[in-house]
Amino acid sequence: MRIVIAGGHGQIALRLERLLAARGDEVAGIIRRAEQADDLREAGAEPVVLDLESASVDEVAERLRGADAAVFAAGAGPGSGTARKETVDKAAAVLFADAAVRAGVRRFVVVSSMAADPEHQGDEVFDVYLRAKGEADAYVRSLDALDWTILRPGALTDDAGTGLVRLEARTGRGPVPRDDVAAVLAELVDTPATTGLTLELVSGSTPVSVAVKSVAGN
Repeated sequence: MRIVIAGGHGQIALRLERLLAARGDEVAGIIRRAEQADDLREAGAEPVVLDLESASVDEVAERLRGADAAVFAAGAGPGSGTARKETVDKAAAVLFADAAVRAGVRRFVVVSSMAADPEHQGDEVFDVYLRAKGEADAYVRSLDALDWTILRPGALTDDAGTGLVRLEARTGRGPVPRDDVAAVLAELVDTPATTGLTLELVSGSTPVSVAVKSVAGN
């Protein structure tokens, strides 16, 4: 498969790139800064320098053309203000989805956030973030041209992955290592039977591949 990842230099994305490259997939990661390129090459991915906050739909679609799947793993990051929650967490996700439609890429996986909700109230930065992610998720769900799956991890940690997770429509809050999030994403990309599902993810007791198979088609 050829898989294009938005937010290619993110902590989850770099882990995902390593996993996909190791299993023989062709991976490209969209990054904002050229100096990030070596980290992607080290992970086995082709770096694609493109700023999703200023690019056009056609520019992004050109990078997606010929891909078998697209993963939106970009984020403004914890140090950013409310403005970039709108331009990255929402607008860039919408742009990437529109570009996938234009490029004819059906398989589309989104890294969202637990509690993302377009109706979320509040004006603090995290409130704006949850609302932006929720609005982006709602937009992706509205696109019949995409075979989408939305993944909402719990509290992300840098602990070593265990390969054991809980993956359900509703898990309740809990931590999950970024390693395990990447492992689940790698399985989801390859499991189109999870199309149309919004899934929460926390650490658990079920092996990743079993957890993904158990929700597939539900």
